[in-house]
Amino acid sequence: MTGGDVHGDVWARGARDDHAVNVATGGPPDWLRALLRRELDDALAAYPDETAAAEAIAFRHGRDPDEVVLLNGAAQGYALVARVLAPRRPAIVHPQFMEAERVLPGATRVVLGEPFALDGARVPTDADLVVVGNPTNPTGVLHRRADVRALGRTVLVDEAFMDFVPGEPETLAGGDRHGDGAGGDVIVLRSLTKILAVPGLRVGYLLAPPALARRLRNARPAWSVNAPALVVARAAALHPERLAPIVERARRDREALAAALRDLMKVHPGAAANFVLAELPGDGPDALTLATALRQDGIAIRPASTFPGLGSHHVRLTARGGAADARLVQALGRRAVQGTPA
Repeated sequence: MTGGDVHGDVWARGARDDHAVNVATGGPPDWLRALLRRELDDALAAYPDETAAAEAIAFRHGRDPDEVVLLNGAAQGYALVARVLAPRRPAIVHPQFMEAERVLPGATRVVLGEPFALDGARVPTDADLVVVGNPTNPTGVLHRRADVRALGRTVLVDEAFMDFVPGEPETLAGGDRHGDGAGGDVIVLRSLTKILAVPGLRVGYLLAPPALARRLRNARPAWSVNAPALVVARAAALHPERLAPIVERARRDREALAAALRDLMKVHPGAAANFVLAELPGDGPDALTLATALRQDGIAIRPASTFPGLGSHHVRLTARGGAADARLVQALGRRAVQGTPA
């Protein structure tokens, strides 16, 4: 395994305990599995029709259907925004999911220091697009919606983990969505991959003002979102209460893992997702070395040094609860703290 920007799923391949991929624990919920079995034949028999899914998503967020752009996974949203807006002076608030860097090469990096709270004063005044995560991957920090809106220009806010926040008090998916009156639009990117544990299905959406949403939709390939994904998107939007048990489990598991880790290493305070950002002891192995060693224990973790603003000893650990987290903590204590050789 190299030290490049390797996605968590690469680290997780073949692992018994996957703490590298930050999707919800337990796989797709039973109601979703049953829905897909029931709807699969009809979904596969016709070309995809986004109408019902777009209407359901719009209803959930108090928007109009023409403000919804269905996506083949949230990552597609980054590419669409970059291509359609073609910003001349984009800025990316880091630490942040690295897809923005791939589609906006040469963007200004606005690197936040601990505790990784959004500081709009650090964004260049000439930036014409600002990308920010909320809650942010990999820090787990939840920014205030007022601070995001106050950026005052076109903003792409990645809310892929907002479903894990009870009540979503800081979301910009509904209500005030047209900037702060200073000429900027807020584009909200959402994913269902994380909360529903369906990374193979590829399903997400953008919310944007109607004219911009139309441009984004028209920039997609034909039938960009497959029919089973549209079935899932509609069901999740119509029944958000079904996500509550997933959110509660993630909260409980994250808090327990963070508490267990504090005797071993520094745990950063971000607590708005299903993972923990931690910093290994400086006199022990770095995160890349440790992650490679832990593969021998059947455990996958995500080294976080590839995120701008984080160092060689930062790791992102998805909480799984129970025996899996117990094995992780034991292995970290043995290899990261006590220094057992790989």
